[in-house]
Amino acid sequence: MFDNLSDRLSSALKQVTGKARLTEDNIRDTLREVRKALLEADVALPVVKAFIKQVRTAAVGQKVSKALNPGQQFVKIVEAELVKVMGEAAEPLDLAVQPPAVILMAGLQGAGKTTSVAKLAKYLQEREKKKVMVVSADIYRPAAIDQLETLAGEVGAIFHPSSGDQKPLDIARGAMDAARKQFADVLIVDTAGRLHIDEQLMGEISELHGALEPAETLFVIDAMIGQDAVNTASAFNDALPLTGVILTKADGDARGGAALSVRHVTGKPIKFIGVGEKTDALETFHPDRIASRILGMGDIMSLIEEAEQKIDKTKAEKLVKKVKKGKGFDLEDLRDQLQQMQSMGGLGSLMEKMPGMGNMAQMAQKADMGTEFKRMDAIISSMTPAERRNPDILNGSRKRRITTGSGTQVQDLNRLLKQHKQMGKMMKKFKGGGMNKMMRGMGGMPGMGGGADGMGGMPGGLPPGFRKK
Repeated sequence: MFDNLSDRLSSALKQVTGKARLTEDNIRDTLREVRKALLEADVALPVVKAFIKQVRTAAVGQKVSKALNPGQQFVKIVEAELVKVMGEAAEPLDLAVQPPAVILMAGLQGAGKTTSVAKLAKYLQEREKKKVMVVSADIYRPAAIDQLETLAGEVGAIFHPSSGDQKPLDIARGAMDAARKQFADVLIVDTAGRLHIDEQLMGEISELHGALEPAETLFVIDAMIGQDAVNTASAFNDALPLTGVILTKADGDARGGAALSVRHVTGKPIKFIGVGEKTDALETFHPDRIASRILGMGDIMSLIEEAEQKIDKTKAEKLVKKVKKGKGFDLEDLRDQLQQMQSMGGLGSLMEKMPGMGNMAQMAQKADMGTEFKRMDAIISSMTPAERRNPDILNGSRKRRITTGSGTQVQDLNRLLKQHKQMGKMMKKFKGGGMNKMMRGMGGMPGMGGGADGMGGMPGGLPPGFRKK
């Protein structure tokens, strides 16, 4: 997410160095590059103009803080203005109404409305402890209702049935009655979309809005539609009293223009951002954290929150106790670590949120580390419990059985065993309790330093073109 924009901005901001003061002259070229970077990221022209003007006004004439050099000072100014463009602070859903609180989802076909309904239902159930009902008023798209029913089953939300021969207004009213009878806290209504904006679509959604009086009317927009985001957002904002935006498919958009444009165009906050296909891939939109990510400074708070939600604390505590007692780090433990990393979006997603690791995240994605982790998981899963506990018993025939069962090669298995030994050595450092010992052993950990390549412990090693220059 934002890879291209992050690269271009980082490159541009390096130009402001060695100055005692930020002036019009020494930031002119940098601002020109920042402008180009934003336009190439599909940020709307009015947004770019306003942004550049604000940065120039904030930067020119500022004395450089004693703690910062001019480049750092300028980055600080750019970061602050990015936060302003995207909305200052995260804005939660306002569901403080008589239950059931209705959330109306609007947007074009293909934007990801139905999937976002399921993600939002899961989010509200797990984070807000709400009882959620979902209903589809999309009577035009084939299988839309069936899709929502399947997704509702996956996330454990109440599904209110509907059919293509009903009117959307009747479906919505029926769902409201059912939500009241079943004491649902929230009713999420999925609406029909079109491939383009038309009067019928807008009229239908406006009618639903009038009847339901929703607590939240969320505009769902595909992050990858670029400049079209401006026109689409404007049209929906004119037709509906929107309360917020859900930006979907952000993980597939290296540019990020929609995130910087939508708030400026609609005046409405981006409340959530979709970062994957799974039903838990929905994040609260924090402008300050996103600005930090765009500028390659990481997002530690989101990383901590994600770890709290997704890491199995029981397994983690068990591993710590095991290591402290001096027991070996076996292949079962390694598989648990890989699976937990995958549950947090994989190595690339983790690195993207770590300060200064943005480029490494891109390299990890290009190297397809997700596939490598899955291969390692498959190899370990093809072993017997005894083999996982004691890999030293693996002889030639056992290795052939394991690789045949996992669809891999013997060299893949040997590489995994080597990496496991490196991690095992590192884990032994914990027994002595010395932090320095542990840090010196980090070279053997997947994704950390070590070896001639600087990432020698990474699963699968580094592919061609991924070496240090």
